[in-house]
Amino acid sequence: MNGDEPGQDPTDADDKRLVSLDERLKAAHHAEKVRTESKQKKPDKGYSQGNRVLSELIAGIAGGALIGWVLDRLLGTQPLLLLVMLFLGIGVAFRNIIRISNERPE
Repeated sequence: MNGDEPGQDPTDADDKRLVSLDERLKAAHHAEKVRTESKQKKPDKGYSQGNRVLSELIAGIAGGALIGWVLDRLLGTQPLLLLVMLFLGIGVAFRNIIRISNERPE
């Protein structure tokens, strides 16, 4: 019987192979840990500012339109207040975008 059969004690050659395999697995785990940690960085300041600009633009237009639509429905002035509040929302959004763009990225 040789040492490869089940139920047999491992020989010195098998033990060396297992130690070598264990060392290679540890090295692979360490390399994978280093690789994944580098990908989990926080987004750049410019990327965050871009997201803020987009959200301000969408929120300004949508918020102004929604408030104008609700006031039009309540007061019966369709579509006057919708248009006024929509343009007001666009103006507020642009003002906020200009303020964001004046901030210095770190």
